Amino acid sequence: MEAVKAPVRVLLVDDDALVRAGLRLMLSGGGDIEVVGEADDGSQVVAAVAEHRPDVVLMDVRMPGVDGIAATEQLRTGLSDGTHRVPGPQVLVLTTFDADATVVRALRAGAAGYLLKHTDPARIVEAVRRAALGEPVLSPSVARALMDRAAGVDPVERSEAPTRRDRARARLALLTDRERDVAEAVTEGLSNAEIADRLFMSMGTVKAHVSSALTKLDLSGRIQLALLTHDARDFEA
Repeated sequence: MEAVKAPVRVLLVDDDALVRAGLRLMLSGGGDIEVVGEADDGSQVVAAVAEHRPDVVLMDVRMPGVDGIAATEQLRTGLSDGTHRVPGPQVLVLTTFDADATVVRALRAGAAGYLLKHTDPARIVEAVRRAALGEPVLSPSVARALMDRAAGVDPVERSEAPTRRDRARARLALLTDRERDVAEAVTEGLSNAEIADRLFMSMGTVKAHVSSALTKLDLSGRIQLALLTHDARDFEA
C-alpha cells in the first residue's frame, strides 16, 4: 500500500455520543489518524467538513434528522470554494447490516465503502487509511454481493432495474472503448495491477483510464463506477 499522508484527518458523524467516543478512542490509537471534529446529525456535515477539512468522514447511516445517505449526497454535490465545486472527503458509512439495501443506496450516493459497527478495531483503522488513499473499502466478494442485490433481489430495485439500465448505458456511451474495458474490470473487483495484467496496460495507463472515466461520468470513486457499469448490463427477471 502507498504511504498515507499523516495524520489522516477524520470527522465522526453519529447521533450516539458513546459511539463517537469509542471511535475517537479507537482511531487515536492508530498513531497516524487524528479525529478533527464530530457531528451528531447529517444536517451538520457540510458545515463541519468546511470547518475541519477532513480526509475521511466516518458516517452513521441512520440518524434521526438528516441520514447518512442524504448527507453523503450533499457532500458529493454541495461543496464549493466560492467559485468552483471542490472535491469532498472520502465517506465511509457505518451500518449494523452487511446486506441492507441502505448500504447500496449509500454507495450510489458516493460513499467509498462501508464498515460494520462490530468490525474489529484494527480493521476499522486500516479501512480509514485505505479510504484516505482513495481505495474502496469493500472486498470483491462483498462488492459483487451488494451489486447483485441492487440488480434485483429487492423488489423495488427489481422494478427499477430496466430504467436504470437504460440510463446507465446512455452515460457509459461517453467513455472510449478502452475506458469501458477498464470499467468492466473494475466491476469485477480487480485491482489496478490485475487490470493492467488482463488488458496488457501499464499501471499508469489503468489509473489514467479510471480517472478519465470518473471525470467524464461525474462519479466520486471506483465503487460508483462499478455500480454504474453493473447497472448497464442486461437485467434478467
